[in-house]
Amino acid sequence: HRTYSCVHCRAHLARHEELISKSFQGSHGRAYLFNSVVNVGCGPAEQRLLLTGLHSVADIFCQSCKTTLGWKYEQAFESSQKYKEGKFIIEMSHMVKENGWD
Repeated sequence: HRTYSCVHCRAHLARHEELISKSFQGSHGRAYLFNSVVNVGCGPAEQRLLLTGLHSVADIFCQSCKTTLGWKYEQAFESSQKYKEGKFIIEMSHMVKENGWD
């Protein structure tokens, strides 16, 4: 299986099949939007003004090494952004592709 893992400790984070979009911006560059992730903990939700408007988001971190990876969209306040609710952003700088694929 094609998977994404934590670049810091190699914990499994997501399967390629769960990838929704590669065209997101994280706090530190490019980020991917995933339908679901594993081995990830969630911090408290807070409102943040992102590029696409006001959202309620919670930071997510690797359960294994505790590195902050990105965030979870808890709520979107713009109707055009509702599709993100319950989805996860992981920054590319924190992920590595496993099982030898490009």
